[in-house]
Amino acid sequence: MLVLVVIAAFGAGWVDAVVGGGGLLQLPALLLVPGITPVQALATNKLAGVAGTATSTATYYRRAKPDLRTALPMAAIALAGSFGGAAVAIVLPASAFKPIIVVALLAVALFTTFKPQLGAATRLRFQGRRHHIAAGFSGLVIGFYDGLIGPGTGTFLVISLVALLGYDFLQASAKAKIVNLATNTGALLLFIPHGAVLWMFGGILAVANIAGSYLGSRMAISRGSKFIRIVFLMVVVLLIGKLGVDVWNENIAPVLTS
Repeated sequence: MLVLVVIAAFGAGWVDAVVGGGGLLQLPALLLVPGITPVQALATNKLAGVAGTATSTATYYRRAKPDLRTALPMAAIALAGSFGGAAVAIVLPASAFKPIIVVALLAVALFTTFKPQLGAATRLRFQGRRHHIAAGFSGLVIGFYDGLIGPGTGTFLVISLVALLGYDFLQASAKAKIVNLATNTGALLLFIPHGAVLWMFGGILAVANIAGSYLGSRMAISRGSKFIRIVFLMVVVLLIGKLGVDVWNENIAPVLTS
């Protein structure tokens, strides 16, 4: 079981570094560990995720030189949004929002598939204050989603930076890592006081996540936007499948069996 989870952590680090969405691999693997509670799985997943995202953030920063004037304010606003999403999650179940997210993901998949030039080159759609307002709004909405539901946050960050702001996939991935590092850190800081983090186990997964993140970020930088676009579409399809199953189990199946 430990070997399986470590392999999942390595794969999660690779996917997260390229386009986000590594939690699709790592969190389900953690939930298979005997005796671990869902809260412990979430908290330990965040510990490993922070380590991997920090590694890919540093690698992207050295090689892709992302514009921090956009990324850092976006990260701060996303951090605030994630706290807001977590607060709403206490009151309203995530299952109420998942059908909307599935529809949004389907639209993203179709839009990216039928717009092959999307994200091939940076063509900023806004300038000056409008650019930063659009970036801040994206960070707020996606940070809120991360606090409320979580899976695929990095993927949503990438598509917002590409489709809304006009960055190419490489620059979008570089900036998404900085923002995602902020939201992951915020969640981890909430989990630590509750004693939910399994530090020894999480440390092992963090090492695997770091290795995957380093490899993934170097591959993304060397192969460029076209490679990232392909991986992005694959992750979006997996997200649609995962959340679609959740919607069926949580919203549709209970109605059919009642």
